[in-house]
Order: sequence, then structure tokens, then C-alpha cells
Amino acid sequence: MLAIPLMLCLSAVWTGAIVWQICCCVVLAGIALPLCDIAEKHFNRKDDRRIVADEYLTFPICMIGLPICIPALGLAFITNRVLDILKPPPANWAQKLPGGLGIVADDVISALYALALNHVLFRLLT
Repeated sequence: MLAIPLMLCLSAVWTGAIVWQICCCVVLAGIALPLCDIAEKHFNRKDDRRIVADEYLTFPICMIGLPICIPALGLAFITNRVLDILKPPPANWAQKLPGGLGIVADDVISALYALALNHVLFRLLT
């Protein structure tokens, strides 16, 4: 649920060009890498369920090009969670990478799937 407040905080830059949205996503995913790596070492367990930085810091990826509004946020939250659980290939393979890279990579890939689905659904539903 931290993803929604994060997107609201990003709303000032999100209304700009898509290139800025992509830059924000790259920076946030870059921040998630060392955080998740440190957390994995702290918990001494591969992708421990208590590690959530990967979930909310990669969420903006599935919102690229969409407005920050309740329908888009709700849709993105649902599709992102479902695709993160399903982990379609190559997300399921990326999860096996070591450390923070494996923790974050599967979420980035799942978020890209969600991004494509969100654009289709958002256009159909609005």
C-alpha cells in the first residue's frame, strides 16, 4: 500500500514528459537494489516476505504514461499485484538472480507486463 502515497508524492513530476516518468522509475528501482540487498543479508533469507521496498519502489513503472487518478491507481495496483504473484517469464527466472538484483528484477519485469495491460484496460474502461 506504500505505492499509492509514493505515486501521490510523485504527482508533481508525473504530469511532465514520459521521459521524466521513466527517469523517476529508474532512480527508484536503483534505490531498491541496495535496500533489498541489505535487507536480504539482514534477514539472512532469499527474498524474505518482510522485504517490501521492491514492491513499492517498482510500482511507478506500471503507471508510466497514465494519469495519477483513483481509477488508474486502483487498476495499476491490482494488475501489478496479480502479475507480481503470477511472475510470468522472464520474471520467474529473474527472481533467481542473486541478492537485491533478483529481488528487484522480477518486480521490474512484472511491472512492465502490468504497464502494458494497464494501458489497454485504462483505454477500454475510460
